[in-house]
Amino acid sequence: MDRVEGAMKRKSSWLGRVLLAIAAIAAGGVVHAEDSRAISAAGYRYYEVGDLDAPRPGKTEAAMMLMGGGDWVPEAFHWWVERAGHGRVVILRASGDDNMQKELYYDIGGVTAVQTLVFDSRKAADDPAVLRVVRGADAIFIAGGDQSRYIRFWKGTQLNALLNEHVRAGKPIGGTSAGLAILGGYSYGALDGGSVNSPTALSDPMGSEVTMDRDFLTMPYLSNVVTDTHFAKRDRLGRLIVFVARAAQDKGQDDIVGIGVDEDTALCVEADGRGRVYSLVDGYAWLVMPRRTADRLSNGEPLEFSSVPVTGVGAGSRLHLDGFKVDNAAFTAMASVVDGELELHPN
Repeated sequence: MDRVEGAMKRKSSWLGRVLLAIAAIAAGGVVHAEDSRAISAAGYRYYEVGDLDAPRPGKTEAAMMLMGGGDWVPEAFHWWVERAGHGRVVILRASGDDNMQKELYYDIGGVTAVQTLVFDSRKAADDPAVLRVVRGADAIFIAGGDQSRYIRFWKGTQLNALLNEHVRAGKPIGGTSAGLAILGGYSYGALDGGSVNSPTALSDPMGSEVTMDRDFLTMPYLSNVVTDTHFAKRDRLGRLIVFVARAAQDKGQDDIVGIGVDEDTALCVEADGRGRVYSLVDGYAWLVMPRRTADRLSNGEPLEFSSVPVTGVGAGSRLHLDGFKVDNAAFTAMASVVDGELELHPN
């Protein structure tokens, strides 16, 4: 009899959770239930894994994990999870599903729970249920994909404000590929629906394919920075120099810095601005710091920009973002763009 009653209770509990999930979907809300870990709602999909009621094991610390795309670097994620106090991580994305959530929870480990929000519209970025999830995060990770969707869906919304609030509260944030591209004070928005390559950007730096954005997110030490990703593999030094030149013109000052990160590589930045590189492939973070404006940046004309210092930050280096100084640089070089053609000479 006890076994029958137990089975009936379990069936009743399961049915209650299913009905709760159905009600949440109809209301555009989110439900936290053991058997209901994937919810579709108006403008977004929601996934979860782990124990959302578990107490946070430790305190959070301010930290940034800047990933260049490709495979995750476990050592970098362990560093980041530690600064999240081994608590709850929220993954934000505008395509895909819960694959990153599973990798973080099961393969990286060390967190109490992971929640994923996949956005399909701008409306979802002001949804109270979405904001509750983000507000409860100990750390936020922005996935790869198409950064133009992040700008169009999030910029100027309550979610945008909440992301900046999260960082001001001293909690970790990270991004890979498109998720890194939007973390700088200036960013390449890919708003024309494509992804401009270096030759195209250099030949027409003021052209319609070089779509720049600014004042989206406010990250420590990155207010004058343009970030770029998949760096060496996709030959993006030329286009990052263009992005820096465009941002400097937009700002009317010459203090814009470019940071490119290689694939399978992460630049991890402490609260005091000290950064180190973790990589699966001996990759680098590339520091582009001209400290002056371009020699020629005009409509319909190729870029002219001589003597642009480029510094490689490797696993044995330290980057100090408070002044953009590098200890034990992996390499130093000088880049010059002559009539839209990039030349790079080691120092």
